[in-house]
Amino acid sequence: MTVANTIDTAEIERFSRLSAEWWEPDGPFRPLHRLNPVRIDYIRNRAAVHFRRDPRGPTPLAGLSVFDLGCGGGLVSEPMARLGARVTALDADANAIAAARAHAAACAMEIDYRVGGPEDLAASGKRFDLVLALEVIEHVADRAAFVAMVGALVAPGGLLILSTLNRTMTSLVLGVGVAEYILRWVEPRTHDWRKFVRPSELARDVRRAGFDLVDLTGLVFDPLRGAFKLKPDDVRVNYFAAAIRAD
Repeated sequence: MTVANTIDTAEIERFSRLSAEWWEPDGPFRPLHRLNPVRIDYIRNRAAVHFRRDPRGPTPLAGLSVFDLGCGGGLVSEPMARLGARVTALDADANAIAAARAHAAACAMEIDYRVGGPEDLAASGKRFDLVLALEVIEHVADRAAFVAMVGALVAPGGLLILSTLNRTMTSLVLGVGVAEYILRWVEPRTHDWRKFVRPSELARDVRRAGFDLVDLTGLVFDPLRGAFKLKPDDVRVNYFAAAIRAD
């Protein structure tokens, strides 16, 4: 395949300034810490369905290879390893990878952390049973090229899971206006609403990459509980997408 560079260096530099605080629950990555329980539940349950595993078991991902693209400080990579997977994780931010490696070492966890973009693995022919790209696609330079490269990393019979923000007026108000400027969950201008991805656009991209979209599930914030929850019929702001190779 032709390998294109999908890294947006401005986006990487923005997150790199905060990398030392990846594992601070009340720090600049607080929204991701709040998201994490729901993200892990979704991944475990979709993987269990696809690979015919028991999601209630202690290590339902045992024996599976998992690639966590845009892993940041390892907030998802470590739970994947605890669920039994062999984890390779990659981020273009060297500072984030340093934080991820230090935290994994402190927890005596073996995770193959690497610095770079999907281009670095796509050209090598490496393949994984489960590929994750969570809250990444809205930050890349070329969305279609990114999906094609990520898809090339999925092994035959494997599963691709992505999560992102929908480009709607609701996401502009809640995902940008409220989250960034009122609640200050993240720094203002962390997101560019114009780069948010409509489900129809993502479905087209994964289809062109040779995949079938098999699940689309919304993610909403419940202010009464102060927590995120899955809501399949509400994809106005955040959503998960699961896809499998069409052939």
